[in-house]
Amino acid sequence: MMTLLLGFAAVNTGNNLLFLVVAGLLAFMSVTGMAGMYNIKKLIPDLLPPEEIYAGIPAPFHLSVRNTKRYLPSFLIKAESSAGHSLIFPVLLQNSARNGQVLIAFSRRGEVPLGRVTISSPYPVGFFTRYWTFDINSTVTVFPRPLASVSNGNGEESPATGSAFRRDRGLSGELERIYPYSGSEPLRMIHWKHSARTLDFLVKGFGRSVAAPLMIDLDSLAGQGVEERLSRAAWLIKRWVRERPVGLVLDGRVLPSAIGRQNGLKLLKELAMYGSH
Repeated sequence: MMTLLLGFAAVNTGNNLLFLVVAGLLAFMSVTGMAGMYNIKKLIPDLLPPEEIYAGIPAPFHLSVRNTKRYLPSFLIKAESSAGHSLIFPVLLQNSARNGQVLIAFSRRGEVPLGRVTISSPYPVGFFTRYWTFDINSTVTVFPRPLASVSNGNGEESPATGSAFRRDRGLSGELERIYPYSGSEPLRMIHWKHSARTLDFLVKGFGRSVAAPLMIDLDSLAGQGVEERLSRAAWLIKRWVRERPVGLVLDGRVLPSAIGRQNGLKLLKELAMYGSH
């Protein structure tokens, strides 16, 4: 606006000094504009999701920005996700990347697009903020929001869920017996104190606590509507899958029980995509 007013004044008065001032200001704006645009040019953002994302719960994403320019760094870079969370990098060196963590929440379950990332900077003088907007062309699987449940997944309401264990031979649990070393047991199982009293090595025999498989039948879970039952099923999977085999029954389709994180993620994905096929 100031440049425009000076331009009108120079035309009306014919003052050569004002013409020089206006020309200088226009040249300054052109140079700083080009520098500002080049500052955010060739910057590539990316969003890396965590393994577990639940509807309505902020999840930690890794937001990275890579400067692909060969010779010049970028300054005062702000990277902002479509959820409104942002990171600021004072300096982003050439041929390098910087990253940080941002929290992003999704309101619904299922396959959800990641949205956009905006790269902006007030460089070099802070008069204007220039920006580029990038669409992140990928989706994430959002699991149902976990909702605490006392159901054991088989239609029976019991706070003692998970208490059914069977005893088996293993490397954990209670000490059950001491027996001669056969050569196949790990050295840490040798009972050195008892072995010192005999001529042979003696080995500690432990029992192993194995929980009975848990089959979660979505139709038999308590809840008002499908979404609430999906949330209760998600809670049961998250709660038990590291401790006991967990399986799932969805519309008559049986997913066999297994223990461990990877099986839990597989079952949660089935819940996330329920009804979308």
